[in-house]
Amino acid sequence: MSEQHTYRVIVRGTWDGLTDEARARLLAEAAEHGLTSMRFTEEGSLSYEPSPLKHFSMRYVVVSDAADGEEMAGALAEDRAESTLRGLGYGFGDLKSTVTDLDTMKINFKPASRR
Repeated sequence: MSEQHTYRVIVRGTWDGLTDEARARLLAEAAEHGLTSMRFTEEGSLSYEPSPLKHFSMRYVVVSDAADGEEMAGALAEDRAESTLRGLGYGFGDLKSTVTDLDTMKINFKPASRR
């Protein structure tokens, strides 16, 4: 059995070809998709600014084979984002992902402060 790694992936994109209905829905739901909604989940969390309604990001947790690497984790997250956005009826383009491998990242612990 191959080793599994957990990745945090941010997929960024641009709204493109939004219908009037989709634009109105995004603007009406903007408060639910602001800074406080930014969480890494398997199903993804969508965040965007309503003004201007131009860019968005989606955050994912992806668990995949370590041998497949960060590139595969990014591709999986982008595929999830495409499926979600199409399912919601939102037009988009220019998806790009940034991947962090949680199993290999270095954590710098701060020494306990002296009192």
